[in-house]
Amino acid sequence: MDIHEILRLLPHRYPIILVDRVLELEPGKRIAALKNVSVNEPVFMGHFPHYPVMPGVLIIEALAQAAAILSFVTFDKRADKNSVYYFAGIDNARFKRPVGPGDQLRLEVELVREMRGIGKFNARALVDGQVAAEAELLCAYRQIPATAAGGNGNSMRVGES
Repeated sequence: MDIHEILRLLPHRYPIILVDRVLELEPGKRIAALKNVSVNEPVFMGHFPHYPVMPGVLIIEALAQAAAILSFVTFDKRADKNSVYYFAGIDNARFKRPVGPGDQLRLEVELVREMRGIGKFNARALVDGQVAAEAELLCAYRQIPATAAGGNGNSMRVGES
């Protein structure tokens, strides 16, 4: 799956689209994808200028985007202006080695189970065969309330009911 197919599935766009290519995809089971890490990415202007390191949260986000692709293909869904695929939890996240410009992240995600729109995944990111990060992810597919999706213009803030 190339970037054009990925962009048809995911709502993310530059600078937050973090999956460049899907190498392998077994619906209902697993996905292997790539993220090419470039020195031109905006985050490296500040993290860190003297020694660029990809933030761990972005590595986890790349894994979640791969998980979303796996879910969308498995369950024949797509994010649209009325829905979103949220993080619901991140457990046992570990960062084993720094990731920097020139590295290629291999994103490997396995679907453990899915129930009522919530998927549980085992995920890991590798560079040159070495684990850079790993985590258990929970992601939830949800409809956006009409007010937040452009309904009547009266959007709710977090914590309001």
